[in-house]
Amino acid sequence: QVQLVESGGGLVQAGGSLRLSCAASGSIFSIRDMGWYRQAPGKQRELVAVITYGGSTNYADSVKGRFTISRDNAKNTVYLQMNSLKPEDTAVYSCNADIIQRSWSQSINWGQGTQVTVSS
Repeated sequence: QVQLVESGGGLVQAGGSLRLSCAASGSIFSIRDMGWYRQAPGKQRELVAVITYGGSTNYADSVKGRFTISRDNAKNTVYLQMNSLKPEDTAVYSCNADIIQRSWSQSINWGQGTQVTVSS
């Protein structure tokens, strides 16, 4: 079994910054892609950013230049540094990881989500 636990959400004023963390734990052999998604009220969940094991990244156009995804493979942790936040960034942010377990089974795992609220 594996578990993803997020932290770092909260309330911030427009123009401010937040850093989200997501730590994976359990019977993990390796983690391939890790990513952050968000879902605002009344909207579909959307990809924010993704990072491969080797560090290649991809971002949604709406966050390019403002958000930075990174990971620490030794800690099985992915981060999302969010700068110049806008009210439209308000959403529940969830992390996602493609995990190979020690049993050699592969699964896509999700965190519980953390609320990010940006006030104008």
